[in-house]
Amino acid sequence: MIRSFLVFLICFSFAQVHADSKARPNIVLMMVDDLGFSDFGCYGSEIETPNIDALAEGGLRFSRFYNTAKCHSSRVSLLTGLYCDQAGSESLKRGVTIPEVLGEAGYSTAMVGKWHLQKEPTDRGFSKYFGHLSGATNFFTGDKTFRLNGQPWSDFGEDFYTTNVFIDYAEQFVGELLDESPEKPFFLYIAHNAPHYPLHVLEEDYRKYENRYVDGWDSIRAARYQKQVESGLIPEEWALSPRPEHVPAWEDLSVEDKDWERRRMAAFAGMVDRVDQTTGRLVNFLKEKGVFENTLIMICSDNGACPFDRTKGAEFEPWDSRSYWCYDTGWSHVGNTPFRLHKQNQHEGGISSPMIAHWPAGISAEKGSITDQPAHLIDFMATCIDVGEGEYPESWPEVDLEPLQGKSLKPIFKGEKREPHDFLYFHFSDNRAIRKGKWKVVTHKASQWELYDIEKDGTEMNNLADQHPEKVEELSKLWHESAEKVDHLKGKAIKPVSGKAPPKLAKDGRPIK
Repeated sequence: MIRSFLVFLICFSFAQVHADSKARPNIVLMMVDDLGFSDFGCYGSEIETPNIDALAEGGLRFSRFYNTAKCHSSRVSLLTGLYCDQAGSESLKRGVTIPEVLGEAGYSTAMVGKWHLQKEPTDRGFSKYFGHLSGATNFFTGDKTFRLNGQPWSDFGEDFYTTNVFIDYAEQFVGELLDESPEKPFFLYIAHNAPHYPLHVLEEDYRKYENRYVDGWDSIRAARYQKQVESGLIPEEWALSPRPEHVPAWEDLSVEDKDWERRRMAAFAGMVDRVDQTTGRLVNFLKEKGVFENTLIMICSDNGACPFDRTKGAEFEPWDSRSYWCYDTGWSHVGNTPFRLHKQNQHEGGISSPMIAHWPAGISAEKGSITDQPAHLIDFMATCIDVGEGEYPESWPEVDLEPLQGKSLKPIFKGEKREPHDFLYFHFSDNRAIRKGKWKVVTHKASQWELYDIEKDGTEMNNLADQHPEKVEELSKLWHESAEKVDHLKGKAIKPVSGKAPPKLAKDGRPIK
């Protein structure tokens, strides 16, 4: 009895050392891959994400949080606080990273997951890393780009599954950092590959959802929209954007097609469920270590849901490593409820991300509240510097450093009104947009500029370009100025829009030629 009590006191004292030894928070920044705005339960989904929902309930949700609509560019902006090409794109040649800045401020740093940039995480400020350098991987067998602390890694066993193993290493790294430098706060970046294709899912997670989608995308999307409105996530006056014209009504599909569609959505849902399960594991681990209360957790997605169908091996079950399932626009327009378009597009369906912030010791806004203040991936650097008491450098070795674009989210965490960005700029390929105040101009495939009052019409249903040509002129000029002077674009990337109607899309989301 006495021995048990002594063990308890030792463990409690150890936890208190970690909890009380530093006022600055630990930071866990998690990015999931190809997850749509509505794919977490707390953003409207029927997918069961109780652990992530609990973080939202105990923290803060953002309803106007933006990404760059593409995998690599979102990672660039997240890490550097700059627009993608401004930072030098995958090279990061004009940017410094969060772990580099926080490392100078006395933080320990670690990363798990997908890198998708040049060099390796251990070259850019992370002292510990496990994951893959590639943009996508086989969830069961991995690939040749896996690294452990800068060294090739290929210990793929029968039970290997990326989403689980990433959190195994996240826990290992945090434990090591706390043991090695208990006086230091830590920064942990988790870059999940899930639920990016291939839709590889553990069988137990698939079975949970295999019959959940028999009613199809029309009813599922309507239910998600209703939940979003009822929860206050979006205003009731925002109309639900219609099913894309190239996507058939669910009732018009053949029996065989319905069966295939419900199966691949079940695989996707199971992958999201597994992300949630491992998030719950990590939360429990942080609690056991006594650091949860003073850990800022931020969770977001790199782009809207992906419409590209590159399915191979459909004859294999999705828990078989030989399979390579994807879904297409039929389900991506559900993931992006209530918005239009998808990954790569700069319409709201491409650039809108869920974002959840949880920090018991530091968020004083009402628990479970929703903020509609616009924010962007570029704000993470400024936020980490603010809460971590760091400083954005004036220069950095071997980097032609650009000025920071982001603004700290800390005032929003406090329930205050943050000074907004003068504007937010968006670009990927020949998709463009810029938002200034309530106005947004956007073009798909550099066709023609569309104009929306994005506060009243967040789903971009009422194009006001003909009514306000002067606003189109003003904002399109601002986009071109930003593209050239800030984002360093040139040539074809900044050619004038064609003025033609936007291209029609096939069911896989690609333009019809």
